[in-house]
Amino acid sequence: MNAARPDGDDPDLARVHTTGAAGRSPSTDPRTTGAEAQVHLESAYRACRAIAAEHGRTYFLATRLLSTPRRPAVHALYAFARMVDDIVDHADPSLGRTGLPDSASPESLLTLEHSPANELDLIEKQLRTAFEQGGFAPWDAPGAPIPLLRAQVLSALADTVDRYAIDPEHFWTFLDSMRMDVPGTPQFRDRYATMAELREYMRGSAAAIGLQLLPVLGTVGPRAEAEPAAAALGEAFQLTNFLRDVAEDLDRGRVYLPADHLAAFGVDADLLADCRRTGHTDPRVRRALAHLIAINRDVYRTADPGIELLHPRVRPAIRAASALYAEILYRIEQSGYAIFQNRATVPRGRRLLVATTQLLAGTRP
Repeated sequence: MNAARPDGDDPDLARVHTTGAAGRSPSTDPRTTGAEAQVHLESAYRACRAIAAEHGRTYFLATRLLSTPRRPAVHALYAFARMVDDIVDHADPSLGRTGLPDSASPESLLTLEHSPANELDLIEKQLRTAFEQGGFAPWDAPGAPIPLLRAQVLSALADTVDRYAIDPEHFWTFLDSMRMDVPGTPQFRDRYATMAELREYMRGSAAAIGLQLLPVLGTVGPRAEAEPAAAALGEAFQLTNFLRDVAEDLDRGRVYLPADHLAAFGVDADLLADCRRTGHTDPRVRRALAHLIAINRDVYRTADPGIELLHPRVRPAIRAASALYAEILYRIEQSGYAIFQNRATVPRGRRLLVATTQLLAGTRP
């Protein structure tokens, strides 16, 4: 990944200061050495932009419809969530409740401090320090050394949180949900018995993301009035991801579909695993997916009126993101629910058409 490619003319960064956290310049602070000296905010935001461009195609395209000053902040929020998600996705499903493999040897104890659970704890400590100081300074952060890319993401995130007065509580809620994905943590869960249990997970993994974004997007009235819809849209996106990624999640030993809803159609985790093994979607699974897609669409409908509560300049971007994510559901249906064979995606031409349509609609008086 060319996360820090030189691009001094990038308009997204025109209003980003190049000094380090808390007003210090990393290149002149006497405590900086090695990679720490390279953490300028401009390069930090550029690294976040590269992460968003590489991993979040729909998200990144919709972000291009935002006003230039807002884009770096959205990239920083995405990059942080992606960084944490990558840590979680590398969690070993063979880990027991102790956080060690079931056949733990003395050698494995040496790597425990680098486990996903400990990485999440360290990131939270680093973030808390950054928020308390009003910025992220790698030389002051708990734990060392910090990889350059992580330092860049946390630097940009701390600046974004300070710049837009984002409530830090949303990040702690997010991290708590991420711990639910990590074997060995007290919160760990790889199955969800009910939709209520799944929504508790999504409160941090999805709704909190919408609430983080809201101050950046801006509202036409009190922010609190727009928060329920922002949380709902985050949940709608997350449910779509779950439906699209059933096969990948099974490979990681996880099921993010409520067991009670599946059971109503005669589906359980064993049947899903069999579908994954054969690549064939059982008729019972098709009916369960159709049911859950209907629920997902209802969440989109709940969130949709809230777009009018956002700043007019950002509405086309959010409408485009909502339309493109919702279209993934249509692609699943059109494939005959073949989610165990192919990952449902929206073709690039279609993504560009939706984005252009929303942009033009947003310019009309």
